[in-house]
Amino acid sequence: PERISTRGELRVGLSGDQPPLNMRTKQGEIVGFEVDLVRALAGAMGLEVRLVEMPFADLLSALERDEVDLVISGMTITPERNARVAFAGPYMVSGKSLLSKSAEVTGVESPEELDDPARGFAALEGSTSEAFARRELGRARLVTTPDLDGGVRKVLAGEVDALITDHPFCQVSVLRHPEAGLSCLQTPFTIEPLGIALPADDPLFVNLVDNYLVTLRETAMLARFRVKWFSEGPWLADLP
Repeated sequence: PERISTRGELRVGLSGDQPPLNMRTKQGEIVGFEVDLVRALAGAMGLEVRLVEMPFADLLSALERDEVDLVISGMTITPERNARVAFAGPYMVSGKSLLSKSAEVTGVESPEELDDPARGFAALEGSTSEAFARRELGRARLVTTPDLDGGVRKVLAGEVDALITDHPFCQVSVLRHPEAGLSCLQTPFTIEPLGIALPADDPLFVNLVDNYLVTLRETAMLARFRVKWFSEGPWLADLP
């Protein structure tokens, strides 16, 4: 698109706290699966990447105000979001899981087993995890947090029974806190496609990004990124 090529950069909105998708290292650098993916997309377009970090709940509004050119931040493609913005992808499929210090909690097979007023759960504000909790765990206490690290802290402190979030984040959190006795579901409750959010009024840009995503998939670059970031590797030691 002319407005992007003239500027020479791709402004990418993300939350910066969703390992292994996107995260800050001890040195303050934002890295992750999605960062590698969007750099590959920008490189194919001949553009530089400018990462714009903000709370997850603010990402779509920033896209609508043209403060960023696209959003890639573990965002599930939903009918409600697709009514506001366009999506390219999905670039991966995830699902809702639980992170908990209790093996009893993560040993359940359905959310109905946890829908109890005596239970408390945390979820990222404005996320599909929050919507899932309100829909499936309406009798339980829900605490929303502006970032996922805040939800993990509540689990570690025993303030909630579990954090509800995407399965890859739960898996990485277990690896990051080996002494905390954390566990996550063996099988996620849901299946959710993650996509790149794009301006609703720019179908040519949507088509371009979608075509490049297909190219990255067909050339196995996406598979290589998955191996790099979804296996226990040296990047874990770089996290705060």
